[in-house]
Amino acid sequence: MVNPYLIHPATIMEKIREADDIHTYRLRLNDEETRRHFCFTAGQFNMVYLFGVGEVAISIVSDPEQPERLDHTIRSVGRVTSAIAQLQAGETLGIRGPFGQGWPLHTARGHDVVIVTGGLGCAPVMGAIEYIFRRRLHYGSVKIIHGVKSPRDLVFHERFEAWRKQPDTEVLLASDRPDKTWRHHVGVVTELFERVSIDPAKTMVLMCGPEIMMRLGAPILMRRGILGTAIYVSLERHMECGVGLCGHCQMGPYFLCKEGPVMRYDLIEPWLGRVGV
Repeated sequence: MVNPYLIHPATIMEKIREADDIHTYRLRLNDEETRRHFCFTAGQFNMVYLFGVGEVAISIVSDPEQPERLDHTIRSVGRVTSAIAQLQAGETLGIRGPFGQGWPLHTARGHDVVIVTGGLGCAPVMGAIEYIFRRRLHYGSVKIIHGVKSPRDLVFHERFEAWRKQPDTEVLLASDRPDKTWRHHVGVVTELFERVSIDPAKTMVLMCGPEIMMRLGAPILMRRGILGTAIYVSLERHMECGVGLCGHCQMGPYFLCKEGPVMRYDLIEPWLGRVGV
């Protein structure tokens, strides 16, 4: 067990461009013993630390059964992430974690899986998707439904195309601000829910992205017979400590850095969309 309070130096082994302001950083923990004991589940996050600048909570998007390689997809939007964007392969970041609760992938075995994502909000579920496809025989049908504002917001394009070729798998894409190159659905992502066949009794749903998408989308799926106990959402809040002490990530009675970021919809639904909780 790695001490989550300590900052562990990690080397950037590869910097992969996903879009103009988005990169995936493939990291390797420097200390051999730390690498050997570091373990996580898909959906958990690390605090990624840039020495002398600060740290930021970032989802781990790599396969949890390959913990010697830690992938983090980061958009350059603030002081810390903009500074990280200047780094190149061979330079050093700090890792503190892993934190939070991940996706219930063992519970999902034997079920059909519907994955609903929006924008870069797909990052927290990337590791779960790869986990499922590497163990394809353990799961039923897979439906990946992804929405973006504009085609230029579609990252991981090559992965979506590769997933489309998997057996018993559907990939549906939507954009509400398309351009002439767009060949998929025009509209919001929730409009695609009616296009997929669902057996409610054997389906589990994983959702991540803008909170309003999950708040509006989950009830649509429930009207199709899926129970709130079978819908899991990954929630974003400003996280600083990662251990439930600072209170920045509190939502109702929950601290998302500990009880989340992945939570069962029926538990968190009363607090979605509320200000000041």
